Amino acid sequence: MKFYARKLPFRYISVFLPFGVCNISNVPCKSCFSYFSTLSSVFCSVSPQFAGNRIPGEQQKCMILGRDSDVNVVLARISPGSSEAEVLQSLLSDPDCDSIHITDNFVDRMLYRFKDDWKSALGAFRWAQSRAGYNPSPELYDKLVDILGKMKKMEKMHSLIDEMHANHLVSLNTIAKVMRRFAGAGEWKEAVRTFDELGKFGLEKNTESMNLLLDTLCKENKVQQAREIFSELKSHIPPNANTFNIFIHGWCKVNRVEEAYWTIQEMKGNGCSPCVISYSTIIMSYCQQFNFQRVYELLDEMQGLGCVPNVVTFTTIMCFLTKSGAFEEALKIAERMKSVGCKPDTLFYNALIHTLGRAHRLQEATRVLKVEMPGNGVQPNTSTYNTIIAMFCHHSQEERALEFLRDLESSPYCKPDVQSYFPLLKLCFKVGKTDDFLNKLVNDMVNKHHLSLDLSSYTLLIHGLCRANKCEWAYLVFEDMIRQEITPRYKTCSVLLQEIKQKNMHDAADRIELFMKKMKTS
Repeated sequence: MKFYARKLPFRYISVFLPFGVCNISNVPCKSCFSYFSTLSSVFCSVSPQFAGNRIPGEQQKCMILGRDSDVNVVLARISPGSSEAEVLQSLLSDPDCDSIHITDNFVDRMLYRFKDDWKSALGAFRWAQSRAGYNPSPELYDKLVDILGKMKKMEKMHSLIDEMHANHLVSLNTIAKVMRRFAGAGEWKEAVRTFDELGKFGLEKNTESMNLLLDTLCKENKVQQAREIFSELKSHIPPNANTFNIFIHGWCKVNRVEEAYWTIQEMKGNGCSPCVISYSTIIMSYCQQFNFQRVYELLDEMQGLGCVPNVVTFTTIMCFLTKSGAFEEALKIAERMKSVGCKPDTLFYNALIHTLGRAHRLQEATRVLKVEMPGNGVQPNTSTYNTIIAMFCHHSQEERALEFLRDLESSPYCKPDVQSYFPLLKLCFKVGKTDDFLNKLVNDMVNKHHLSLDLSSYTLLIHGLCRANKCEWAYLVFEDMIRQEITPRYKTCSVLLQEIKQKNMHDAADRIELFMKKMKTS
């Protein structure tokens, strides 16, 4: 489910703000979120690939959506449920579409908008292709191949590949997309057959293409099959370090970590040196098993080989030690990282603050944000502040939590998100501040920061309002939730229905029961 930031229409604001047109009392909620639930999901989901910069990539998406007036013209001409032929005909017969200047950039943005609608994607692509003087780039063909494969339209995908082959447009990137989509659809043998046909497209079976196949299979948990294929290929295609790292990740993914460690030995036997990715992937698996003895052994082995762990390695270990309740051990890992000269980054500091908070060392956690991060030139992000806010809310220190919320609001680096407010909303119920304090929080979320309430936000409010004996308001929140096309959980409906019936709100009860019946039959 996707949630988009938007300002609620004024007529909805009274759902949250009793000083509006609504005459009901106000209260938010007690939620099903534990104090650190929003933190561990951030800190303990470190990528098993241990990529270097760990920077989220939403910028391209925002840029695309910001300049799509020409694409919107195309969207407006396509009726829902149209076939690709109907889409093509609709665009061909429209004079406004004729005036659009077709470029690769335009087609790229168009395919992005149709990434989950293969008929519109294919029809619109054919329309662009039909325009005089325009030939789509090979990269755009590859994107269409990916869309068709994603939607499991394998015959259509094959036809497009044949067309690309006739025009000498098939590249290894094309083949990679085809193999991944076959494997993702459970047709791993078709992925292997695609590799076997590389020569047909003028492509070579070499280390790079072999690694693509092996990686495709391992990511779909077909590690044993990948090993068998590798055994056949390695006599005439030499493996490289990446080959073995693919298997290390694959074995860890299927929870056969000892096989992954054996692969490191095999790697050395083939003249390849294990790198930080090799060891860190295995360390991640042992962390997930809470087998910290093996984690420490691997750390020592790495350093003995001159393979220095990186910040992601240390952050992962610290996260899982914290998750296991070994807070002091986790903090020793932070010191060990600093002692080997490994530079901390934002995610490391977020994890460190989280650990200090769990260890009830609030002043030290605050010092990390206020002193240590600026001193090392590391910028905080929203999660950094969210961690501090949650920490102080957990200890019922409302003013300190609000102090850091204000700091977040004025930060040049980041702004609040919905997660920033969850612990504060919970604190409202914990301390009984369900009037002005709650109103201001929700008003700031919706009107000041234009944050969209998502499923969790609505659930938090409805359950809390019901527990606070304010089901009239909870019902208005429920109605707004439905208007925003966010489906509540069945349990939420049940809790609300029970409270509504006790208040003899018969019409509201009928509407909730009708909605619940529809949920059961859908």
